[in-house]
Amino acid sequence: QLQLVESGGGLVHPGESLRLSCAASGSALDIHAILWFRQAPGKEREGISCINSGNGDTAYADSVKGRFTVSRNDAKNTVYLQMNSLKPEDTAAYYCAADSMLFSFCVLSPDDYDYWGQGTQVTVSS
Repeated sequence: QLQLVESGGGLVHPGESLRLSCAASGSALDIHAILWFRQAPGKEREGISCINSGNGDTAYADSVKGRFTVSRNDAKNTVYLQMNSLKPEDTAAYYCAADSMLFSFCVLSPDDYDYWGQGTQVTVSS
């Protein structure tokens, strides 16, 4: 059974950076499409970035394009989300999720993923 654990969240000022980690156990991450999504209080879940299984192609929501970068370290079985130029509107709980269908292409819809982590809180405030 694939298990995901996020870490790296915290409280930062606008313009600062954070790097989130999604560590996996139970399966190799490179055979799963991985999604980062977030949810702010009172708002719907928003898929923000994903990385394909295998070739590692990536996709981003317009809200984070150019500021966030997703990457994967196969040796550490971990996916990262580097978040730069953070804004107050980036405040949310951030989750990583994995598709149970192996060797799939990633999509930005959280409903297409079956394994979720517990989340890590990111707060951007002056």
